[in-house]
Amino acid sequence: MNVKRKKADLWTGVSIFLMILLVIFLIYPLVNLLRQSVIKDGKFTLSAFQTFFGQSYYWGSVINSVKIAVCVTALSLLLGIPFSYFYSFTKLKGRKLLFILCLLCTMSAPFIGAYAWILLMGNSGLITGVLKSIGIKGFSIYGFWGIVLVQSLKLFPLVVIYMNGAFRDIDNSLMEAAESMGCKGIKRFFRVIMSLTMPTILAAALLVFMRSFADFGTPVLIGRGYSTFPVLIYNQYLGENGSDYHFAAAISVIAVLVTAAIFIIQKVATSKFKFTINALHPIEPKESKGVSGVLKHVFCYLLVGISLLPQLYIVNMSFRNYTNSILKPGYSLINYQTALEKNLFTSMSNTLIISFVTLAVIIVVAVLIAYLVVRRGNLFNNSIDTISMLPYIMPGGVIGISLIISFSKKPYALTGTLMIMIIALVIRRMPFTSRSATAAMMKIPMSIEEASLSLGASKSKTFLGITVPMMSSGIISGAVLSWVSIITEMSSGLILYNNRTITLTISTYAAITGGTYGVAAVFATITLVFTIICLVVYLKFTKAEDIKM
Repeated sequence: MNVKRKKADLWTGVSIFLMILLVIFLIYPLVNLLRQSVIKDGKFTLSAFQTFFGQSYYWGSVINSVKIAVCVTALSLLLGIPFSYFYSFTKLKGRKLLFILCLLCTMSAPFIGAYAWILLMGNSGLITGVLKSIGIKGFSIYGFWGIVLVQSLKLFPLVVIYMNGAFRDIDNSLMEAAESMGCKGIKRFFRVIMSLTMPTILAAALLVFMRSFADFGTPVLIGRGYSTFPVLIYNQYLGENGSDYHFAAAISVIAVLVTAAIFIIQKVATSKFKFTINALHPIEPKESKGVSGVLKHVFCYLLVGISLLPQLYIVNMSFRNYTNSILKPGYSLINYQTALEKNLFTSMSNTLIISFVTLAVIIVVAVLIAYLVVRRGNLFNNSIDTISMLPYIMPGGVIGISLIISFSKKPYALTGTLMIMIIALVIRRMPFTSRSATAAMMKIPMSIEEASLSLGASKSKTFLGITVPMMSSGIISGAVLSWVSIITEMSSGLILYNNRTITLTISTYAAITGGTYGVAAVFATITLVFTIICLVVYLKFTKAEDIKM
């Protein structure tokens, strides 16, 4: 009896330890953020909120961000769902290559795509110049529709990843039954397939909405006066006209409330589609010939080609001959030589250290949370899971500001260190791996673990030797998305970094704002190489056809 009690206490201790970490590094900073928003000069005041709602420029930025996020979400779904449908139901030529290229479209910071589109379709862009030479006025990449275009081309692959998993779970017998009742083609797609995958569609829509809403880099580069929420927060905290921490904290609180409202709306909508499906007879992709097959191939490859164009152009620009920021004919390695003088190795080493340490912590914590929620579910453990998901609805700048407010003074001074950047990224990117690990854990039958225990294995040995390996696919899938989002993170890092902790993404942004576009292309290219290596290792290690969610 004493042995059993000690083993039970081990997981109780894990629960308490995780809750303590969440309280220190998430709840405590958020409480301080709230306190900063209503306390000024030692007195309680709502003046910051009155200022925000009293001027249309400020509350208009919320509306602008919501409008952008809604349009980006709608366009991403319109692009991603047909792409995934054709990919899952049709034997497309070069199917695996197509999916890898699709993933590469999203595996870079959104602002890098914005920077590339400026080089292509800005006032002096390559495509703009070509169109002008033949008398055609090109599409302006600046402003509202430019932001929507750039973000949609960057985020639609996330919809593809989610929908591929949903289409895999549809049983072919359901398709045959619908067809036997006269429900075919487009009618079957909307009445059967869309209904069966609606929970996944809503989940993908929420992810895209949150990513778009929290994006700082794209609006700041091509917004041209179109104010958005993340840019407003940054300008109030680190603006050229001075810092107003009190007002920045108030705006951050409003940002959390807005995203929380969107999250609740999505949860309510999802609750109306509560059901489970399991594919005993998975759908097999079929040959698609004739005009229909050609159009499907054209849609998929053209979409990927347009989305990948900015990254290919950035790689090209990294080898162009720039002298004192002036583009000259020919190619050279001068940009790489200049980058070496501008913290290239420091940026690379910091990026790798931060990303690998962050990912290791995320994986360990996510696995523990998944086990506690699924196998030892109670109010306390479910509270841990809920709290750990809070960053899912928080812009990166909000997390950065809350950490600075809480850990900028002794004895807890962490600002200016790699540690605070790691903490921020663990907090912000935990939900990706946590959700995947929990989903994988729920698919493992309890009987397998009971069989291991009945054969004499201890609970810890069963957990490490049986449960964790069986969760590996879900853990790795979430870890891939987390790792990519970690190395391309900018919004929180831009608030937290200094010259000693600068990363590749921040170096890219600094080079763009400094006008050294060739050097910026070098930093962006190296970031892209890292993401490609990550993807190749994942596909090689798992031998998977794609990323499973």
